[in-house]
Amino acid sequence: MSAQKDDRKPQPQLPLREIPGDYGLPLFGPIKDRLDFFYNQGRDNFFISRIQKHQSTVFRTNLPPGPFISSNPQVVALLDTKSFPVLLDNSKIDKRDAFVGTYKPSSAFNGGYRVCGYLDTSEPDHAALKYWFLSQLAARKDRVIPLFRRHLADLFLKLEDQLVKMLSPLMTLGLPKFLNLVEDLLLHTVPFPALLVKPIYNKLYNVFWDSATSALDEAERLGIPRDEACHNLVFLVVFNAYGGMKVLFPALLKWVGIAGQTLHRQLRNEIRTVVKEAGGKVTLSALEKMTLTKSVVYEALRMEPPVPFSHGKAKKDMIVHSHDAAFVIKEGEMMFGYQPIVQRDPKVFENPDEFVEDRFVGEGEKLLTYLWWSLGRETENPTVDDKQCAGKDLVVVMNRIMLVEFFLRYDTFTADIETLLLGSKVTLKTLIKNASY
Repeated sequence: MSAQKDDRKPQPQLPLREIPGDYGLPLFGPIKDRLDFFYNQGRDNFFISRIQKHQSTVFRTNLPPGPFISSNPQVVALLDTKSFPVLLDNSKIDKRDAFVGTYKPSSAFNGGYRVCGYLDTSEPDHAALKYWFLSQLAARKDRVIPLFRRHLADLFLKLEDQLVKMLSPLMTLGLPKFLNLVEDLLLHTVPFPALLVKPIYNKLYNVFWDSATSALDEAERLGIPRDEACHNLVFLVVFNAYGGMKVLFPALLKWVGIAGQTLHRQLRNEIRTVVKEAGGKVTLSALEKMTLTKSVVYEALRMEPPVPFSHGKAKKDMIVHSHDAAFVIKEGEMMFGYQPIVQRDPKVFENPDEFVEDRFVGEGEKLLTYLWWSLGRETENPTVDDKQCAGKDLVVVMNRIMLVEFFLRYDTFTADIETLLLGSKVTLKTLIKNASY
């Protein structure tokens, strides 16, 4: 664990510095930055190169998609553990329509409603919808482990039959490099029309409308129109939870695979010992005793958070501190955080670019306050008054169960791993089964 100071303590007197960086020429600057982000440099190098260029973790840049989807792609990037937390302060930051950054997709994608993700905490509907989400998760907490274990059992049987199949990654079209411009024009230049996906969306909506009657009944009791609640539920489950899991599960296997057989042996020994002591049952209390397993999940979330971006507009003029300087941010300026860089802050984490499986064991648990993958601190719980992911604890538990089920069945594995633009591609090559399972 690296030595660090609590970022919530009063800030020392730091020199006031003008925010470095610029936005380039109108139209051309944003397009150049977009091409750098998606093709020339890639996400991480896009930000790392600018940190090095400006010798600052706070700087100005354009953020994709830019022209002609976003009317204003200009942001102030906050890429360290000192400056980033301002994005979580509802008294200073307006999250209205900032869920995906510098543009907002048409509400036609969600039945004409601004779903909860696009609401600021100051808007009346936010508290009601967030409370509904939290209450539905709490009411179903006892079903998570048996239900998820049953589905994982089916998954692993299929993996054994067809090892060449991979966990689904998120990716670009995968076109040859000389066709990058074509892809950019198709995906990043003009808004995708909601009309094209409306028939598919309506089918999903109807499934939720018919099957989620008890949840929708509860929403109506809370004063949320049934139609609005159903559109929020579709967004939460399909685009938020499912999309996040499709990124996170491959990432977890990726990092465990890279760590190799030594970690595999440690995990299976811990998992099998604890489960045996629990009478062969996988329970929440048993999961809590698996300290290395917990740490591995947190480290995967640190290295490759499923939601990498955070955005918000300044509600008023303010001073934001990095480790080295203070910066004035004006009212209305869009601020932006990129969690994969923030969570590798060398001022906080030793060997920040390495996957350290036991980083969060023992005294290392103090570092959990610097994990913001859920758009809130890992040490805090989501409430109706913040924008932290309502399913934060569920995500952590499901990833622990993923490891538990895997290493109850298998001793070790090998995989081909490829890093893509929006996630990881993991192709399992071999699985060595637990002979006694």
